[in-house]
Amino acid sequence: MAVTVRTCGAARTVTGLSLLFETPRTRFLVDCGMFQGPKTLKALNWEPFPYRPRDIAAVLLTHAHIDHSGLLPRLVKEGFRGPIRASTPTVDLCGVMLPDSGHVQVMEVEMLNRRNRRRGRAEVEPIYTPDDAAAALRHFRSVPMNRWLEFEELPGIRARWWNAGHMLGSASIEIAFHEDGEAPLRVLVSGDLGPDCAAFHRDPEGPDGLDHVFLESTYGDEDRPCVDHAARRDRLAGIVHDAVHPDGALLIPAFAVERTQEICWDFVTLMQSGRIPMAPIMVDSPLAIRATQVFLEHAAELEDGRSVRRALRSPLLNYTETGEQSRRIAEVEGFHIVIAGSGMCDAGRIRHHLKRWLWSPEATVLLTGFQAEGTLGRLLLEGKQEVRIQGETIRVRANIREIRDYSGHADAPELAAWLKARGPVSGGVFLVHGEPPAMQALAGRIEAEGLAAPGRVVLPTLDDGWRLARGTAPLPMEVARRRPDPADAGRPDWHNARAALLLSIEDAIEKAPDAAARNALLARLRAALEAPPG
Repeated sequence: MAVTVRTCGAARTVTGLSLLFETPRTRFLVDCGMFQGPKTLKALNWEPFPYRPRDIAAVLLTHAHIDHSGLLPRLVKEGFRGPIRASTPTVDLCGVMLPDSGHVQVMEVEMLNRRNRRRGRAEVEPIYTPDDAAAALRHFRSVPMNRWLEFEELPGIRARWWNAGHMLGSASIEIAFHEDGEAPLRVLVSGDLGPDCAAFHRDPEGPDGLDHVFLESTYGDEDRPCVDHAARRDRLAGIVHDAVHPDGALLIPAFAVERTQEICWDFVTLMQSGRIPMAPIMVDSPLAIRATQVFLEHAAELEDGRSVRRALRSPLLNYTETGEQSRRIAEVEGFHIVIAGSGMCDAGRIRHHLKRWLWSPEATVLLTGFQAEGTLGRLLLEGKQEVRIQGETIRVRANIREIRDYSGHADAPELAAWLKARGPVSGGVFLVHGEPPAMQALAGRIEAEGLAAPGRVVLPTLDDGWRLARGTAPLPMEVARRRPDPADAGRPDWHNARAALLLSIEDAIEKAPDAAARNALLARLRAALEAPPG
């Protein structure tokens, strides 16, 4: 059977995963993720899909995170009419995450259009609305785990979902393409893989003897020690003791699904055991609150689910769902803890908490997850002394801390071990969902350990196309249309450069010794701006 694939997302970046598979009889997607991060990368969400949505027969979904599911409402809005198949917890989580994402799109566009009106620019439409998300949810269909399934809309194809250990309901998807009288072509899409020391989930699983594997590579250049629950809580307790200040706050930008629930579990456990001081814990994320209800419903599927259920129902947690409740956090007296989205500080309620506290040496910001290039979280992690939030320059005097023990992604040795267990891989290994340094490092490890034949580790760029066959290297194919800047979209862009320039100008003006020096500097800047280009 002739099979082709296009990498429609998460190519040399860690967001927007989407793979388009085609056979002579059907075409389908594995994941349909939203691009997140720098503005140039987000702009890809408005670009036309590199296919006609009405021609897609189905979507097979690995898990609910928005960088894997977030463009499904737009896909439906533009004509997709097939089923979206996923595990039951993934269906339930998308039921809260996609409407929330639609709300975020509407709110962000409202703010953008206010600025556009002031600047005389044309207004824009949101990518989709909560109503569009609700329409997409009607296409979801639950599938069981670890069982071969055949679907009417995918003739000649079987699929099987395997536990990926990344988050509630996450899966790797095995796909078998059958041709009469021939052995099937077997492909495995890893989705996001959890680490060996995940708190909530079993280790990732999967089949062996595959033809082609699409492997995530988020931490493909890192070797992080495995930290068990006790050691993780010891480290968190130490950070809390360092952060406690009578008039301070501990701010935790956290992903609303999985990360927030894990952190709440640990805080409640530490406070109840007397290992850290009692303090208000504010869970300031409507999405996290609704996702927590899904976790409570599926607690039996988690390791130590009873303990998790008790912690998430603890009165120590203060859930602030409305905007008014969120604003009242500013009135809290004494040391308190705020957990708010988003995890990379590039959106959500955490930004107004950062505006209030980043300038204060009495505050601590604890980063708990991956920080993509160009995001505010990465800038803070890199030690920037000044940042801009919603057009305002803020000097960073808060203590910036990081804890890596909550990562939901496997590191390089774990990724290599997982791939080795899937072997032998007779065709190609496609590295996706990673930044170039991580992908290149993981490719080197895979080749050095003999986990793929020489030259068969592929680092695709956005919209690349490949022909797949049993036991042979993937063959590149011509692509008629590509979306803009496929190689550079995920890197820090001109928006980041502009923000850095404005900060430098403000700093230079403030440090000028007198009015004459300031006027001379301003004159040079004005002359540079008025000089003809080139």
